[in-house]
Amino acid sequence: MRKHPKMMNRLTLLIAALITSVWMQPALAQIPAPASAQNSTVTDSSSAKSAYTVIANPGENASTEIRLNWHTDLGSGDSFITFTEKTDKNWKKASTAKADQELCTVFDSILSKKPNGEDFYENARFIRNTISLQGLKAGTEYMYKLSADGDSEIRYFKTAPKSGKWDMGIISDIHVYAPLPGRQQAAMEMIGQLEKKNKRNFDFMLHVGDLSAWGGSYSFWPTLYAEPNFSKYMWAGVNGNHDNMTREDAQSNDFFRHVNNNPDNGYAGEIGVVYHFTYDNALFVMLNNESMKSEEGLAQAQDWTRDVIRNNPAKYIIVVSHYQWFIGADGKSSQYDRWKELFDEYGVDLAISGNNHIYIRTNALYADQETDGTKGTVYIQTPSSDNARGRTFGELAHNQDLIRFRWSEGSNTVGAMIMKADNKHLSLTLYDRNGTRIDHVSVKAKR
Repeated sequence: MRKHPKMMNRLTLLIAALITSVWMQPALAQIPAPASAQNSTVTDSSSAKSAYTVIANPGENASTEIRLNWHTDLGSGDSFITFTEKTDKNWKKASTAKADQELCTVFDSILSKKPNGEDFYENARFIRNTISLQGLKAGTEYMYKLSADGDSEIRYFKTAPKSGKWDMGIISDIHVYAPLPGRQQAAMEMIGQLEKKNKRNFDFMLHVGDLSAWGGSYSFWPTLYAEPNFSKYMWAGVNGNHDNMTREDAQSNDFFRHVNNNPDNGYAGEIGVVYHFTYDNALFVMLNNESMKSEEGLAQAQDWTRDVIRNNPAKYIIVVSHYQWFIGADGKSSQYDRWKELFDEYGVDLAISGNNHIYIRTNALYADQETDGTKGTVYIQTPSSDNARGRTFGELAHNQDLIRFRWSEGSNTVGAMIMKADNKHLSLTLYDRNGTRIDHVSVKAKR
């Protein structure tokens, strides 16, 4: 049968228009699942029309710079931030700045889970918005609005002071997982308990990795970041092994990178993942355990760490990395053996890790010996906080002369910490879900 030329032209134009529509609005398009998962349902991981996955991170100097990340739908146009000091109630002194934008597809088509347990492929193509706010006033709380939200939501962050006195909450191993929302709830309630014990909001929050069960499951991130605790604090944190993986065990630090806007002062391949920042009188060195599994990777991280400490003098040096210093179950050395000589040589005051889901704490250690605290490093590894993936421990068979305290509630562990700083010491306290004080250690100032 002959096809009429005009009909063919109209059909060609219609097909072209449909293709263009899908390309311009891929966040709304259905992504074909692989043949092995034809029964899976594909959905848009972010149906919101406003900004989502919003987080404030520290700048290299957190007294004067804060960096922000947020995501918006494709086709939503330019995005702006309006910010001012919290005391400026009518926003009369507010400033507005335009975000840098890039298309993000690193989470797209990754196998994931819906809240009801159904398998699906993440439909995650969106615009990543980032901006660095510089020239801010130290020790000042700011409020900000994003143009994608209109006036519907006001968020907050606080710059580091220059007084030497500040505090932070410390939490790790939340393992946010859509079918088990209780994990996220337990961790957020734990932060609430910390706030009650602190009797005020913190200056900022530190996480020690594994916020997500699978970092490649994009839909888990906006759900977590929608919590009020992410709207009122600046957050600093490290990449955990779960943050670095997909459900099918593919590995990438791009997941962590694209849900944060960390300082870009890391080394090759780790920009925006490995970083350092100065918070008042403390230098924070933030490592990525996933890049240090080989001896070559470890050497690269350690060379960078030496340079950072040499070039950024501070009263306190704090190193944060996800993998545990010791194995909680029996006390066997883990990352401690790989880092202790560098920490001794460069005067690291406090080393914080997580991952093992069992709390461990030492007193100050130098050359494998406990000291009076005038030199050496205090090693701490945080417990899990998800009420789901904690672990039990047995007899302390190793490092009895180094490890001073262990704690766990078994599989249903929920715990987190408060750290208070002044120019004489760092004071760290572990609390359980009920706000009961479990352990405490003081780190003496040595500079």
